[in-house]
Amino acid sequence: MLQKAKRDVPRLRVIFADGAYARSGLPTWVRNTFHWTLEIVKRVSGRGGFEVLPKRWIVERTFGWLGRSRRLSKDDEREPSTSEAMIQISMIHLMLKRLCP
Repeated sequence: MLQKAKRDVPRLRVIFADGAYARSGLPTWVRNTFHWTLEIVKRVSGRGGFEVLPKRWIVERTFGWLGRSRRLSKDDEREPSTSEAMIQISMIHLMLKRLCP
């Protein structure tokens, strides 16, 4: 997956990830293998309940937009490439609706 990202998105420099990805040396591996920075978005310790994390809300908002698409509301696709195509079509549709209301 990351090999494809390196080929398809050559300008990629920083990846934001959840705290779970900080384990087992993944940030170091990503830096050494792809020359990218894997930035871990952490919660402020000692605070409970819901908290909006920097950069994380962008991903959650996008998942919300995709979830409104009828075809993507359930994961019925057999092939990952079909799911990827449906996500791209859904985002194109969203952009077109905003550009030409």
